[in-house]
Amino acid sequence: MEIQALLKTHFGYDSFRPMQEEVIQWLLAKKDSLVIMPTGGGKSICYQIPALYLPNMAIVISPLIALMKDQVMALKALGIPAAAYNSHMSQEEIRQMEGDAIDGKLKILYVSPERLGSDLFLNFLSRLKIDFFAVDEAHCVSMWGNDFRPDYLQVSKVRLLYPDTPFIALTATADTATQADICKQLRLKEAKIFVSSFERKNIHISAHINQQRMEQIMTMLKKRKGESCIIYCTSRKTCEKLAASLQDKGIRAEFYHAGMSPDERNKVQEAFVRDEVPVICATIAFGMGIDKSNIRLVIHYNMPKNLEGYYQEIGRAGRDGLAADAVLFYGFTDLEIQKEFILNSEGNEEYKEVQHAKLDRMWQFATSYNCRTNFILNYFGEYRQESCGHCDICSKPRAKFDGTKLCQMALSAIIRCQEQITISTLIDILRGSHKKELIEKQYDKIKTFGVGRHYPAFEWKGYITQMINLGVLAIDFTTNNRLTTTPLSANVLNGSSKIDLHKESFGEKPEVKVGPKPRMPVIFDEPDEDLLMKLKTWRLFKSKESKLPPYIILHDSTIQAIAAARPLTMDELGDIPGIGEHKLNKYGDEILDVVLKS
Repeated sequence: MEIQALLKTHFGYDSFRPMQEEVIQWLLAKKDSLVIMPTGGGKSICYQIPALYLPNMAIVISPLIALMKDQVMALKALGIPAAAYNSHMSQEEIRQMEGDAIDGKLKILYVSPERLGSDLFLNFLSRLKIDFFAVDEAHCVSMWGNDFRPDYLQVSKVRLLYPDTPFIALTATADTATQADICKQLRLKEAKIFVSSFERKNIHISAHINQQRMEQIMTMLKKRKGESCIIYCTSRKTCEKLAASLQDKGIRAEFYHAGMSPDERNKVQEAFVRDEVPVICATIAFGMGIDKSNIRLVIHYNMPKNLEGYYQEIGRAGRDGLAADAVLFYGFTDLEIQKEFILNSEGNEEYKEVQHAKLDRMWQFATSYNCRTNFILNYFGEYRQESCGHCDICSKPRAKFDGTKLCQMALSAIIRCQEQITISTLIDILRGSHKKELIEKQYDKIKTFGVGRHYPAFEWKGYITQMINLGVLAIDFTTNNRLTTTPLSANVLNGSSKIDLHKESFGEKPEVKVGPKPRMPVIFDEPDEDLLMKLKTWRLFKSKESKLPPYIILHDSTIQAIAAARPLTMDELGDIPGIGEHKLNKYGDEILDVVLKS
């Protein structure tokens, strides 16, 4: 069977996404490759189709047991023989799996990098006929990546044992330095590097200074009531407090972090995957273990340490191609905390220097007033100038005004306080606060005390952030985050340099923007809402009956397409994207029954 036919038969799609077919043909030619493709861009197809096409089997190295479990479950639901080899299996399960693999009954075998390097596994591997190795989440092998895992270095050991077997490495995030390091660490031979567009058109990206966070989050969750959402937090304590606060406000939310027992984490994850709990407050420990297609909202409660991590985390949203939102909250406290993490890390000076540079770019992204999508694209080497139309900057540009007077107010206060104050103290001075510590230091006696009382505190915070980004003033992290003047400060103070600021709009009601219509190979009308609800109810029933997550039964995009097209025959249902032969045979009659009765 040709690869096009395999795509239709097993996955229910008539055509490949951009770059998929080229990658597949390169692998079938037995050549090494590195594939950089965004989360939800279809990386898995790049090795799943070749595994089906070739006569023997493929070994896939994957970092997390939970992720392997989800992928094996999804493949079996498509009628593809797959298995995992991990430490959670019983001896009986291992013997069964090994027997199936040796007998040629498996097409894809997932294994963790930790197990990959063991003599026991290598002995088992020597008894198999292997067409190729696929290294998923390949950025984990590089110290320059955002999630370096030493166990991934075991892969190079296998490469030495299989020098003529092709390797395909796949990741959603890798800058040029990380790409080169992946090729080096995995000993890829003359590897072709495939880089797809990093743009996710169905995700609306926005960033907000961390004022009125809870109010904005509640507005977003109410707008997407019952839909799946991940809220990423820097610390375990924040995860727990935020989850408790959301529960108090009537939101079904749980927390997830590495400090929980494996059983506790698995319980929370299962509840989220099965749509039983819509909101998870998590650290990045909740990252790669989630292969869930219908996450509609990803919120960063705190600013991440780099754009690679941020991009990978927002990539959890909208994997089914439907509209989703990525909302980032940021503040100087986040920046200070991340700098401390880097300073206290175990890496050498070169490593710390790189991480500081990446953190600076993350901060620039958060505080930028230029297209955020283009900022991400440029960071990953995909240069573009035109506006994206699906970020907060492009969808609602903020007006500029002459902010020179505001800059002069701030600079005057900083100088009169001998450059010994932080941002919060500066705001208190400008707004004329009578806090005890201000009175004790006699800051209430300086000329600029209270001159900016007409501007709310959160608005001042935004303007000061802009001033720092423009070089009007600076923040010294080595002296407890005190504000200092810059070479530009004198020109601003004497009026010879004019400074334009963007209007901060915190007074407006927080609003969730949504991305464009679903990305589908076939254009349908709007879905019938009544039928859509009945199909979701049927899917939930099948999910509980089969103990499979709802999105594995059918993706949201497929459900919506059915509700829009209203197929009346098996042939018509088979034309719906996401309905392959296996699912058509398994669920076709039941789906048509739901449609006909609606």
